[in-house]
Order: sequence, then C-alpha cells, then structure tokens
Amino acid sequence: MQDKEKDNKYWDIVVKPKSSFFELNLKEVWAYKDLISLMVRRDITSVYKQTILGPLWMFIQPIFITIIYTFTFSASAGLSTDNIPPVLFYLIGQTFWAYFSDCLNKTSNTFISNASVFGKVYFPRLVMPLSVIISGLVKLGLQVSLLLVVYLYYYFTTTGQIQPQWPYFILLPVFVVIIGFFSLSLGIIFSSFTTKYRDFTFLLGFAVQLLMFLSFVTFPASMFSPLKQKLLMCNPIATFMEAIKFVLTGHGTFSVSYLLSALVVTILLFFFSVIIFNRTERSFMDTV
Repeated sequence: MQDKEKDNKYWDIVVKPKSSFFELNLKEVWAYKDLISLMVRRDITSVYKQTILGPLWMFIQPIFITIIYTFTFSASAGLSTDNIPPVLFYLIGQTFWAYFSDCLNKTSNTFISNASVFGKVYFPRLVMPLSVIISGLVKLGLQVSLLLVVYLYYYFTTTGQIQPQWPYFILLPVFVVIIGFFSLSLGIIFSSFTTKYRDFTFLLGFAVQLLMFLSFVTFPASMFSPLKQKLLMCNPIATFMEAIKFVLTGHGTFSVSYLLSALVVTILLFFFSVIIFNRTERSFMDTV
C-alpha cells in the first residue's frame, strides 16, 4: 500500500475507481475546464456548419414558432394569454422552453453519442453534459436579445399591459440556472437508461412534447382552477415559466412556496442523477 502511494507521487493524474456512487469530484472537472470550453465551441459551431444562414437560425426558429403559436392558439383557438400581447407571451415561453428542451435532448444522448471518445480517452464524464448546458446558455443569450427587442416594443407601444417587476429582475439568471440544472439532471438520468434500454430514446421525444403543454408555454396558469394549478405547479418548469412571465410582464403566478418546492425537487433530482450517472459510468461501455 505504501509503495503504491509512493508511485502515485510521480504522476500528475492518477485514475482510481470511485469510492462511492455519489462522487462529483468537481476539482477534477474544473481541471478540465479547457476541454469544456473546447466542447462548447464545438457544440456551437458544428450545429450550423455548412448552412447558408448559419447562426441566424437561432433567431428564425423562435420567430416562426411564435408566429405559428400566435395564429393557432390565440387567433384561431382564442386561448387567453393572461393580458399579455400574444406575440410576446409565446415568445417568452418559447425562448426559455427551447433552452430546457435542447439541453434535455442533448444531455440524454451523452453516453451513446460519445461512446467512441469515452472508450479511448479518460476525462471526467460530466464534462460532456456540462458543456451542453453552457453552450445552451450562449444560444439562450442570443435569443434573449431578440426577446428584448420585442419586449421593448410592446413596453413602449402599449399602455398598462406590460408591468415589469423590477425588484425581481435579479432572479431571472437564478431561474435560468435552475432550469439548466433540472434539464441536466433529467438528461443524465435518461442518458443512463438509454445505454441499456433504447426505448427511452423514443419515450423522451414523446415526453418532451407532452411536457411542453404541461409547462404553461402555450397557455397561462390562470386558465385553470386553483386545484389544477396546484397540480400543474408540481412541474418545476411550469413554476419557473410562470415566475419569468410575472417578472417580465406583471402577469402570471409568482409564489415563493412553489419556487422553493421546485428548487428542492431540482436539488434532489440532481443528487439522484449523479448516483445513477456514476453507477452507469462504471460499465456503460459493455452495454452501449
């Protein structure tokens, strides 16, 4: 045992089996921050490589989706937008929902899409899903600039409809970070399951579409009775969607109890996802 400890002193990095299922080893992840930065640049550039419009698709997609939602749900179906201009209402929902869904879909393929790399080179496996979350923030930042333009237009052209809750604006980055960790946790869990059961890949595609309609992206919470609102607010994404709309427009549901509950659920889910991730990491190359 002493000889092994002496030998370890001559190496910069010593790869050892993990001692417990819940082991983040954030120090090692931080040591690979350059790799995370490289993966972020790769994720951003590879998506729009060999496209004519390139990064403009980051703006074209939310614009077209917002137009379709406005025509379908507001103009045709006559659904309420909680006294928020329909275009702004759907653009807010689409902008933040796209960040969550993109991060969830991409992190859910962590083991499968990177199996060839994982089998050849050692690095902390959490680097891959973390790089997805960070690259998603870059895309979100660009789409928020589009949202800001539309937001300012309605703020100055409408009277009384847009009532920003300025004291709560500082919470918006916090909401985004929590949404990112929630998508990271769900994505890691699905990624761990899909290494052995590919059925979860098809299940996730269906579940994300269904979850959107349960997250107040296309309609407000005020459409439902108080009991149904409480049930739907069990979904952390629904809670944060309503809170974001309230902060930006003054319309929506902002409840400290709901937000704290969503935060607790996110933290517990993250702990559980790390346990599942570490357990799958040990043997995923045998099943992927």
